[in-house]
Amino acid sequence: MMLLQTLVAFIAALGILIVVHEFGHFLVARWCGVKVLRFSVGFGRPLLVLRRGADQTEWVLSIVPFGGYVKMLDEREEPVDPAELSRAFNRQSVWRRIAIVAAGPLFNFFFAIIVYSGLFMHGLPEARPVVAEPLAGSLAKAAGFQRGDTVRRVGDYQIATWQDFRWRLLQGALQRQSLPVEVLDARNQISVLRLDLGGMSGDDVESDLLDRLGFRLHRPQLPPILGKVVAGSVAERAGLRTGDRVIESDGIPIASWDSLVQAIRVKPAQRILLTVNRGDQQMAVEVTPEAVSSNEQRIGRIGVAPDVSPEHSAQVFVRVSYGPLESLERSIEKTWDISLFSLKMLGKMLVGEVSWKHLSGPVTIADFAGQSAQLGWISYLTFLALISISLGVLNLLPIPLLDGGHLMYYCVEILKGSPVSERVMELGQRAGLALLLVMMAFAFYNDLNRLFTS
Repeated sequence: MMLLQTLVAFIAALGILIVVHEFGHFLVARWCGVKVLRFSVGFGRPLLVLRRGADQTEWVLSIVPFGGYVKMLDEREEPVDPAELSRAFNRQSVWRRIAIVAAGPLFNFFFAIIVYSGLFMHGLPEARPVVAEPLAGSLAKAAGFQRGDTVRRVGDYQIATWQDFRWRLLQGALQRQSLPVEVLDARNQISVLRLDLGGMSGDDVESDLLDRLGFRLHRPQLPPILGKVVAGSVAERAGLRTGDRVIESDGIPIASWDSLVQAIRVKPAQRILLTVNRGDQQMAVEVTPEAVSSNEQRIGRIGVAPDVSPEHSAQVFVRVSYGPLESLERSIEKTWDISLFSLKMLGKMLVGEVSWKHLSGPVTIADFAGQSAQLGWISYLTFLALISISLGVLNLLPIPLLDGGHLMYYCVEILKGSPVSERVMELGQRAGLALLLVMMAFAFYNDLNRLFTS
């Protein structure tokens, strides 16, 4: 069931993002008067073909789902009726061609902005930026952070949630900055602490940065009661149910949810005997935690969540929502920040400061699609927005075969006053194909490595 859900979530994500991207090309091409011959979702043999509109444009669903294309009337590909020469793509001005090619990636960014705007207006229950006791010997401890500190600002940015805090520190670590952090302590006194991230390495940025810095989210103690058992998970197959209270793990008393999590984490792929109270009954349940990778470590996971009372929830979570205009402003800023961060990470990969092992392929994306879908529609929409931004950034890279490669040719055409020669374009296509194949090979290798090491 989980595999089927992952496949459905992945295919749906691919379909949505491909349609968004290609619809950008299609719509602007039509606005510019270019005749569109085919709009295809997928490559290879067509599975479904529909002809619609005055131009009898073919709307195609093809067998290979990893991409799509918009085929336009073009003299370089086939003879064109003299009556329709004005509608050929190659006959358009360079500025119109730039608009048509750039529209695909731009629509990916527009999609992310729309999704984030809707989520900001809807409001998201997110963790408050309250710090637990920093780890001994950590950078957070050395900077003076204490248990109960509420983070208010990082540099010039106001912090409303734990995720805001994580994101700003991640950006600062990538630039190796020294950041002023304004906090409100447990005595309601405001102070500014200096967090020096100049010594952060590529490995630190790639891992769970907050954990490396010694930051942990402050959470009140929760009882070891199962509030949710994920469908198809190890816990469900073992017979655990919502409402079960775990009192022992391999004979060791379990007093809190954190102690239960720790007991499971340290035993990946090892059998654990849990003693459970269910109503008036006490029973023993044997589970074998699923082994997963986290910060280059193997940990155990069984697929359960705690029972969080409204009182506990109010202490940990805050619902953040904004009006339409502020939501739009914040969504544009978030899309811009993520785009710049992606480019900076790619740049650091090229110079060797960040490992290529974090380049992900379809297997990892499918896994994330399935996990986000299990968490609910908000998580799935957030995943779609993030992947849409990544797709937009990737397509704007100046690599032949990608939209960015075509835009690079058009910029050269503007500078030299004439189109790039067919020979140069052919060589560029070969180089671009080789580079893309290398990137795909890295991505597939990383996927397989994560799959087998997990």
